[in-house]
Amino acid sequence: MNKHILVVEDEPDLREAMVEVLTEAGFNVSAAADGASGLDTAIVEKPDLILMDLMMPIMDGHEMLRRLRLDPWGRTAHVVVLSAMDDVANIGHAHEAKLEDYIIKAHTSLDELVKKVREFIAIADSR
Repeated sequence: MNKHILVVEDEPDLREAMVEVLTEAGFNVSAAADGASGLDTAIVEKPDLILMDLMMPIMDGHEMLRRLRLDPWGRTAHVVVLSAMDDVANIGHAHEAKLEDYIIKAHTSLDELVKKVREFIAIADSR
């Protein structure tokens, strides 16, 4: 069974690149361009892993995470934040929402992202 990844990223070029590389790696991938549509998609599709940005229009990632954790399914959803923000306050705030990881965009290539996604999926499957 293919694992389902939801990419929530407002920057179109990056979102498309992430979808392409994850699809080529064998994942079923959905995408959303903002936190509000990302939250709706997550609740409906219940992906195995959500990769999401923090700085987005309509609803930012912090609010999406807060609302996701209010949903019965969303309480335990696996989330990885992929953000350009590398300050301690944002990282700490995001981790309060029980993340799998917080990845700094500038420090991670698309190939490294695929590797990390495979690791998170393997860990989740072993639980």
